[in-house]
Amino acid sequence: MNAPALRLTPTPTPDLPDLDLILPGLTAAFAATAGQHDREASLPTANFEALREAGLLALTAPRRLGGLEADLPTALKVISAVARGEPATALVLVMQYLFHASVEGRSGWPEHLKQRVIGEAISDGALINALRVEPDLGTPARGGLPATIARRTPEGWRIDGRKIYSTGSTGLTWFVVWARSDDPEPLVGGWLVRADTPGITIEETWDHLGLRASASHDVVFEDVLVPLDHALDPQPLGAPPPYPASFAAWSAVLTAAIYDAQARAARDWLIGFLANRKPANLGAALSTLPRFQEAVGEIDSLLLSNRVLLDTAARGEVTGVEAGQVKHLVTENAISVVEKALKLTGNPGLTRGAPLERHHRDVLCGRVHTPQADVVLTSAGKAAFAAHEAAR
Repeated sequence: MNAPALRLTPTPTPDLPDLDLILPGLTAAFAATAGQHDREASLPTANFEALREAGLLALTAPRRLGGLEADLPTALKVISAVARGEPATALVLVMQYLFHASVEGRSGWPEHLKQRVIGEAISDGALINALRVEPDLGTPARGGLPATIARRTPEGWRIDGRKIYSTGSTGLTWFVVWARSDDPEPLVGGWLVRADTPGITIEETWDHLGLRASASHDVVFEDVLVPLDHALDPQPLGAPPPYPASFAAWSAVLTAAIYDAQARAARDWLIGFLANRKPANLGAALSTLPRFQEAVGEIDSLLLSNRVLLDTAARGEVTGVEAGQVKHLVTENAISVVEKALKLTGNPGLTRGAPLERHHRDVLCGRVHTPQADVVLTSAGKAAFAAHEAAR
């Protein structure tokens, strides 16, 4: 049975908080501490408490489980506002929203686990994310068996392995650990593991160029025991993914929105800089010069393209292949925006005391997320040739 599609088009959400009232304050508050968390490489835990208090941690969870069951355009609005303030917070929140939005469509999730994961998000601010990448395998999106093993025992599953780039690691309550079973023909999937289970060690290895506040550390599992029903959806290698096709649009839109928001924050800083910078030899603000006006026009044109792409995809008006292209195009446009801003500002823009160099480091991380550029463009090319053949 196919999993039900995730919500792409607006649906009535009478209990939704007034986002226009709430979000500007969250953006400003998160931006005020973003530089400190970047310098310290510290997870912004206060941001998640603020999101819990605002009723936004279970925004996309099913209403019958206590969530708000918001659609993709609404989730896009929230993620964009959060990321404009602090992108690592937004990245962890994207993972939360993706899991919550797709939980009903995953037959491997027992009802009591759905209730517990969503209920704890609402009451305690519990966060969830998948731990997939490994030292030898790299990203699982490119195939291969995970080295992390789940051994079936009479008392439950025992998990051993190491995960790297585990976003939000120190702030998560739940890990969905991508692993393989110890069967002769192994099953591959996610095992739900509570973060305080004995045998788990977080090694603080994350020392990255960008998204330094994401706490994407190594997580080591040594004989970690979980109940048998915590094997959520293990399947033979190569089986179709356990989530609906619309998941691709959700993932592409919300991930790309993080970096579009960083570009918009960079643009806003640039506007203020150019309006207030008055060189003595000019006697007027840099914003009065046609050169800078044209450059800002180019930046705003790229951001307009991003808005149209994201809004179109959020409404469900793109195919799965095109969703990947949206993620790629929005990310590359965002990078171009910040690079143009840096080129215009010179030393002031590269100074650590200003946010522009941080936006630049953060926005470059958009290229890392699945699907990556080569996969996106190859898929688009294959689709074009397939359509040509079909039309002959």
